[in-house]
Amino acid sequence: MNMKKVIPGLVLATLLAIPLIGLAQPTIPAVPTTENAVWDTLNTIVNWLFAILIVGAALVIAFSAYLFLTAAGDPEKTSKARNYIMYALIAVVVAFLAKAIVVLVGNMLGVGSIRDLLY
Repeated sequence: MNMKKVIPGLVLATLLAIPLIGLAQPTIPAVPTTENAVWDTLNTIVNWLFAILIVGAALVIAFSAYLFLTAAGDPEKTSKARNYIMYALIAVVVAFLAKAIVVLVGNMLGVGSIRDLLY
């Protein structure tokens, strides 16, 4: 086969298939309009960000533990590892506070409940 003919043929087939792939995508959900829908959307976003932040903090703590183990008594490296642990713990505290603030505001507006802290 001549590669000079195969490559343009593959590119053309791919370009022709793009609209079919686009039709297979799910539709975008409507923008939330009621208070509960807005609350549920906000709560979902906060929960995702909370989970990402907790996983990131765990990774930073694991990395700082590695720095402690490989420091071999070097004060500069142990100080760097302690700072990483402190920043990770601050991130965890901020994550919990952010989640609590969202729940508190939801309770004050009457659209959320304390059970949202768990989900």
